[in-house]
Amino acid sequence: VQVNNDNSRTFALKILKKHHIVETRQQEHIMNEKKIMSESRSDFIVRLYRTFKDRKYLYMLLEVCLGGELWTVLRDKGSFDDATTRFYTGCVIEAFAYLHNKGIVYRDLKPENLLLDSQGYVKLVDFGFAKKVGLGRKTWTFCGTPEYVAPEIILNKGHDISADFWSLGILMFELLTGSPPFSGQDPMKTYNIILKGIDAIDFSRKISKNAQNLIKKLCRETPSDRLGFGRGGIREIQKHKWFEGFNWDGLKKRTLKPPITPQVKSATDTSNFDDYPDEEDDPPPDDVTGWDRDF
Repeated sequence: VQVNNDNSRTFALKILKKHHIVETRQQEHIMNEKKIMSESRSDFIVRLYRTFKDRKYLYMLLEVCLGGELWTVLRDKGSFDDATTRFYTGCVIEAFAYLHNKGIVYRDLKPENLLLDSQGYVKLVDFGFAKKVGLGRKTWTFCGTPEYVAPEIILNKGHDISADFWSLGILMFELLTGSPPFSGQDPMKTYNIILKGIDAIDFSRKISKNAQNLIKKLCRETPSDRLGFGRGGIREIQKHKWFEGFNWDGLKKRTLKPPITPQVKSATDTSNFDDYPDEEDDPPPDDVTGWDRDF
């Protein structure tokens, strides 16, 4: 969408069916998403500018990222080299540093939820599973994408920000090889493979020794053993040998050149996204129960 007829100022508009949210009992997740995103101010998190609602839909006016999903780029390239993976992982680490500092656990890391802006920097989007847990506290909701779910979530032991470090290791593995380490034919099979642990996984030759070392340190079975959860915090990850020589300051200031610059011809160019057919369904029924009063 754009402001009046100004083609140079564009936004993304996320439209959600209220009836579907109620049917799938996602009300609390949606309210969490709105609150966390509207309060977030980070170059590595998609901005939520405004929200609107009517009797049928909720609307979220978001910062537009015209480079498309990182998942699409990964699918087209097959896998990334160390330097490319390091850049994208670095962007996620900066987003996590911001969120974890506020006591927020993200819980839905995957390449589909990382959008490239027109410069090629990556931003976190889709905060439906994010939750303010508070520092040193745990939460018990089962959520996330099967291949990325930490063992303590599967075992319903309670989880905290360390679940995000687990998923960071999974992301690194997927970016370097093209597929996640734990994958079964259905979610239950995937969970069983996850519970066998990272040491049961054969690492591809594409993964360097230092990258393998970092992935294994992020994907420790015991949450408190994971790199990033110790006294040094997220800096423990930034100081790991795999990141040696990486320009964190340049990343933060956005002066570091991204490994891939998307082709974006104008502020209305959506060609980096896959085409989805417009929904032909009848409009959803009204929802006036008032659960979204504060949306």
